[in-house]
Amino acid sequence: MASNRLLSIDAFRGFTIFAMILVNYPGSWNYVYPPLLHASWNGLTPTDLIFPFFLFIVGISITLAFSKRLQNNASKKQLLLKLLIRFLKIFTVGIFLNYIHHFSIDEIRVAGVLQRIAIVYLVCSLLFLYTNYKVILGTGIGILIIYWITMTQVPLPGTGQVLLEPGNNIAAWIDGFLLPGKMWNETWDPEGVYSTLPAIVTGISGMLSGRILVGNHTWEYKIIWIFVIGMLLSVTGYIWSWSFPINKNLWTSSYVLLTSGFANLILAISIFTVDVLKRDKIAKIGFIFGANAITVYVLADVLSFLFYQTPIMHKSLNEHFISLFISTNPELGSLIYAFLYLGVLFLPAFFLYRKNIFIRL
Repeated sequence: MASNRLLSIDAFRGFTIFAMILVNYPGSWNYVYPPLLHASWNGLTPTDLIFPFFLFIVGISITLAFSKRLQNNASKKQLLLKLLIRFLKIFTVGIFLNYIHHFSIDEIRVAGVLQRIAIVYLVCSLLFLYTNYKVILGTGIGILIIYWITMTQVPLPGTGQVLLEPGNNIAAWIDGFLLPGKMWNETWDPEGVYSTLPAIVTGISGMLSGRILVGNHTWEYKIIWIFVIGMLLSVTGYIWSWSFPINKNLWTSSYVLLTSGFANLILAISIFTVDVLKRDKIAKIGFIFGANAITVYVLADVLSFLFYQTPIMHKSLNEHFISLFISTNPELGSLIYAFLYLGVLFLPAFFLYRKNIFIRL
């Protein structure tokens, strides 16, 4: 890796993908420690931080990468073509992963994690290329306020009431008109169309933090300001939650600010530890998983057929493993299996890292 590269960003991305796979692939969904589950509706668990952290890093990466390319005299037309191609690749792979779990057009879920990442990447990239930071900041604030007003002040058609319940809210109602295919929970989808708007603001928050990183200031200045911004966003998000609950499924405005605040705090700590103190050895696993983050995520989904669904003596591999712990501590067994699965994924990730192979979807 180049010496002028921010290794802390690579580590942050890698540990985020590591955590995403850890919570997505337990030994059994019947036995999971509560912190490794999403909040059932309102509220926040450590697991609810993972996806916004990744979108935050997407925003940072856009600022860092595009700033460098524009400085090297790359044309906006060239960058536009590349980002459109990347958007299509990520979005298409997301659709493909949904399809291979059902092999039925009727069962295809158009929404999804990779699809949301693709949309956030596209919109944030276009904002970076064709607007300025004042417009970007104003766009983010405007989206959060409009989303808050529509979700908390507009009555749900057919009920005459303002509702923020699963499947009974304005976001679900809008998705019912706009979202093709099958929804994740029949009547609503956590990666739906309308809730993707505030998710874009999560990416914008990363872009704005990225602007601090590319500025001509000392590391001390950058770290302090990122940390202060993290504190301010966290407090503001918490206060906002008194009127607009923190909710990952709805990606509420308070959720955006709180998780972006936490992301900035971790970013500041990561930069200080990895890039300033040069303690990069403790972040080695992050570098390995982060070098091909989306590739590892896709591989985890594909290999899950073998490790979670292929029958071996009438049971899948994970079911055999959990049976060893069922009478003692099945939650621990489920967690150990998740780590073992991460170990399997570490092998190809390490091979790609050592060979300096970086697969960019």
